[in-house]
Amino acid sequence: MTAIMNGIGVILLLLAAVNAVSAFTSSSCYSIISRKQNTKYYQHQSHRRLQSTYADYSDTTPTQLIDIDEEAPRDIPSMEQWAEYQGAQRTDGYTITSTDGWDYYAITSTDLPTGAPVITVPEHMILSSNKAMEELRSPEMSEAEKIITSVNAESEFRQYYLMLKLLVEYEKGPNSPWYAWLNSLPRYYTNAASMTPFCCLCLPSLMRKLTVQERGFQQRLGVSSIKLVPFLNDDTKYDVDLCTWVYQIVYTRSFESGDGDLRIVPLADMFNHGAYPEIESSYDEEGNYYAYTTYDVPAGSPLRISYGDPTNPSFLFARYGFLDESTEATFCKIIPEHITKDMEELGYSQNRMLFYKNGGISDEVWDILLLQHVSSTKIGDKRALMEAHRTGDYATKQMLHEKYYGETSAMLLDHIETFLETLDKLSTKAGDRHRDLGDHPRLPLILQHNEFVKQTFLAVRMQNFGY
Repeated sequence: MTAIMNGIGVILLLLAAVNAVSAFTSSSCYSIISRKQNTKYYQHQSHRRLQSTYADYSDTTPTQLIDIDEEAPRDIPSMEQWAEYQGAQRTDGYTITSTDGWDYYAITSTDLPTGAPVITVPEHMILSSNKAMEELRSPEMSEAEKIITSVNAESEFRQYYLMLKLLVEYEKGPNSPWYAWLNSLPRYYTNAASMTPFCCLCLPSLMRKLTVQERGFQQRLGVSSIKLVPFLNDDTKYDVDLCTWVYQIVYTRSFESGDGDLRIVPLADMFNHGAYPEIESSYDEEGNYYAYTTYDVPAGSPLRISYGDPTNPSFLFARYGFLDESTEATFCKIIPEHITKDMEELGYSQNRMLFYKNGGISDEVWDILLLQHVSSTKIGDKRALMEAHRTGDYATKQMLHEKYYGETSAMLLDHIETFLETLDKLSTKAGDRHRDLGDHPRLPLILQHNEFVKQTFLAVRMQNFGY
């Protein structure tokens, strides 16, 4: 009798463990397993669903193209219905929410344990640069590609063909399988590509450089090349706002997979950025997308992935249009006129030359300041510095830092004071035009960015110089 009771207890414990670990419903788990076991059936279902139109899962069928006006509302509920119809699955806790009716993002409404599945997105829903190029690239595209090649933008072909794929689907209107998803996307952006020339003048040097770079990408992939695409309507080709919109979608919602493909994954594109992301993404051999939690996530928490280096908030602002104030550090803004091989060997890069919000300074900053000083006056000590760095001779390196601390600290303070003065002038310029928000609506975010950088520099000055 005791053995039987013990056996029943073990079974109950196992059932409880299964229920605790599984974040999907039992039917969802069965669906995932059965599809992966029956690839032919899954491919057939995927093909059938891709032939669907908006009317197949919605009670209303619009008759016009998507409104891309910046103030057009985002239809999130229809997108969620579409995703379910297409076979996407999500944990009961996955919720798309908004605090202002414009910016929508994913959170969990239930506690999720480490490793819990959050969403799965079937391959046929995913927009891919590889698939776009296979579908749309042909000899007739040579003239359009020549424009891109002529401005040395061949590296952007993946993004370019994803943009063309979006334009093709846009032209189909409600007959596009991706209509509901397209209609759920933002029209208003605050990144570099959306800024006015005056906005650029209110940014510090690095941010301005990144902004010019991002705007350059947009211009190279814009109407000048799209007008030569043979399969698009003229109304589409010459619509600057439309071309800009699809550019924004591709550059803010596509991420590179392990094989170099750029992919936009509906539902997963609702994950915001986090320095300590809750979500890890993966693909199976058939190209289906899976998202799992990286640690225990309590109810009410955002579900985030990493968009890039968290120590480079300027890039995140330029590319995606948000200010990541959770980052612990930012680039120190020391930008030599010429970056030498010795500087690179000592660690000169934007993700290593850091000022921390608590006032700390990365070792690389001090190393570069020391190198700059001894390069012009103390060639022997320069050789000693580089040799000590290469051999890991910490004692010699520390001795050189102590020997020239007076000079390098003066260089650092001068850099901080000069940058703060420049930053104040830029913010004053932006503030003077703050009333013209209709013409320059991104100015408040630019002022917020400048203030964030300023507070970090002030913390470094206080920590190291006492004021």
